[in-house]
Amino acid sequence: MTDRANNFPPLPKFLRIKPCFYQNVDEEIPLPHQQLVRRVYNLWMLYSITLCVNVVACLAWWAGGGNAINFGFSLLWLLVFSPCSFVCWFRPLYKAFRADSSFNFMAFFFVLFFQCVLAFIQCLGISGWGACGWIGTVFFFGTNVVSAIFMLIPSVLFTVDTVLMVIVLIKVHRLYRGGGGSLERAQEEWSTGVWKNPTVREAGFNAISETGPSLPQYPGAVPNYPQSGPW
Repeated sequence: MTDRANNFPPLPKFLRIKPCFYQNVDEEIPLPHQQLVRRVYNLWMLYSITLCVNVVACLAWWAGGGNAINFGFSLLWLLVFSPCSFVCWFRPLYKAFRADSSFNFMAFFFVLFFQCVLAFIQCLGISGWGACGWIGTVFFFGTNVVSAIFMLIPSVLFTVDTVLMVIVLIKVHRLYRGGGGSLERAQEEWSTGVWKNPTVREAGFNAISETGPSLPQYPGAVPNYPQSGPW
């Protein structure tokens, strides 16, 4: 796998900073789950866009008489949560479907659950938390209507993000449990080191390259995940 150049994030070639990950859904993800993985990737993109819009809305909140601390925290959340959400819950899901890894499925469930809680808190819009949500927006309509309209946009987006994250969490969990996955299997992967074994990962990639996108054969029974239903 060392001969494949990292391609994500797509950065201009003149930068000395190089991409950190190799990502190719068509090549690495089994065909029945490619659409789901792409949609979860789009969800990550939507959440990142929401954080960007939230920065602008918090600036409008500040300009209309709000607290400057909200704008400061909004910048912090953008710089921290945008890359961390990609690394901490999208990449585990990608690797879970790519390599049939129960450990990565569990990491995805655990992190995305807390991401849902965080997104819900952000959609509430508690003052001083750096997020424009419903509470701050509704009360600010009586102070500055123009700023409140700007604040309304991330309020809606945070709400949509929260709902979609819950749907994804439920959908992936059903696929995982329907394929025979369990916490015990994840613990077994952790104890045996299969989840980080480069030899196993190479064998899985070779199986995909030779036979097309399919689940690689790991020691033990490989669950047959049901195909993704309607989104």
